[in-house]
Amino acid sequence: MNKQHAALEQMPQQYTEWLKDLKQRIHTAQQRATLQVNKELVLLYWQIGQDILIRQAEQGWGAKVIERLAHDLRTAFPQMKGFSPRNLKYMRAFAEAWSDAEFVQQTVAQLPWYHHITLSHYNLSAIMAEIESA
Repeated sequence: MNKQHAALEQMPQQYTEWLKDLKQRIHTAQQRATLQVNKELVLLYWQIGQDILIRQAEQGWGAKVIERLAHDLRTAFPQMKGFSPRNLKYMRAFAEAWSDAEFVQQTVAQLPWYHHITLSHYNLSAIMAEIESA
């Protein structure tokens, strides 16, 4: 047995419990960070959806602008997913379904983006049909 391996076997008392505690704290911190990143992305998607709604209402933007926006965002952020024309339309529908910014920040942003699409698919389908026919 080499000296390094022997040193690893002779850990102080309570080392195992301390290591277990550290692992749990690291895991908990990772979960909190993931939830915070999710919240920020959901809020960003809602804001993008709001921007699209406002510009379409005020300036009469159509589907071509969403196509171009998707292209430009994917070009600017090639490492990010989620800027397809379809997802931008979901963002618009999401913002239309949840118009209260405070409610979105406090409640809605706690769910992952995919859950918003899944849970409200039936409502979003009607909105998407309306968007695509415009």
